[in-house]
Amino acid sequence: MLLRVLLITLLLAANTAQATLNVLACEPEWAALTQELAGDLARVTTATTARQDPHHIEARPSLIARARNADLLVCTGAELEIGWLPLLRRESGNARIQPGQPGYFEASAHVHLLERSGIADRAQGDVHPGGNPHFQADPRNLLKVANALAPRLVQLDPANASAYAARNQDFQKRMVAAIARWEKEAAPLRGVPVVVQHRSWSYLADWLGLKVVADLEPKPGIEPSVSSLAGLLDRLKTQPVRMILRTPYQSSKPGEWLAERAGIPVVELPYTVGGSAAAGDLFGLFDDTVAKLKGALK
Repeated sequence: MLLRVLLITLLLAANTAQATLNVLACEPEWAALTQELAGDLARVTTATTARQDPHHIEARPSLIARARNADLLVCTGAELEIGWLPLLRRESGNARIQPGQPGYFEASAHVHLLERSGIADRAQGDVHPGGNPHFQADPRNLLKVANALAPRLVQLDPANASAYAARNQDFQKRMVAAIARWEKEAAPLRGVPVVVQHRSWSYLADWLGLKVVADLEPKPGIEPSVSSLAGLLDRLKTQPVRMILRTPYQSSKPGEWLAERAGIPVVELPYTVGGSAAAGDLFGLFDDTVAKLKGALK
């Protein structure tokens, strides 16, 4: 009898292990969102960190090995990962995570993208003709992506459908309340003119009402030269701004050059989960973002 109970216990444990999803997220925000929706039902890892430019990473053998074992690949899309994701999918040999399969999820398909140019000329810099892919900077987009990602988790793991639905409902409730709080706290930021180092902050500006006056980059993804910065400095004499915004993975030098001469602060915002000590999850990400922006106004 004892042996029979032991065998049943082992079988149940094995079934539970098999039901757990292996998820590879291209960026930390999607790893954090997947974890919110799946909890212990998924093992989630990320291909990049907050200190890496998601446009430019290397599909190393260790990353390919993780992709090979993934049940679900969650990425931004909108060509953010165009330089490395196709290679990663191809080299993984994993049919489950190819486009068109349930194991491949692009968050960009579920939000409205800003800055659709339709221009695919790389001579114009790091352009995204289908739209700006940095939409995770607006938490309202996380609600939309979660509502699409939760059913995908159910499709891959139907035995736990009720758990995914319940966790999404809880996430939606907490995020809606948090957004209302952030918007109230950030009210003084509406209309504040800023310079950005890259178009990483278009969605943040759209959400909070910041006024983006200029980019440090002469073209998207192109490092600014001293001459281009000097031209921008002249422009700011007649069109002043309150701060310069950059991500943790961008060089601090261009912003510091301009900040010193214009007498304005450079604000490093976390950009994604892990981008600062306080940005440990999606809620901490926006807590810290709003706090840093408000602090720069003082």
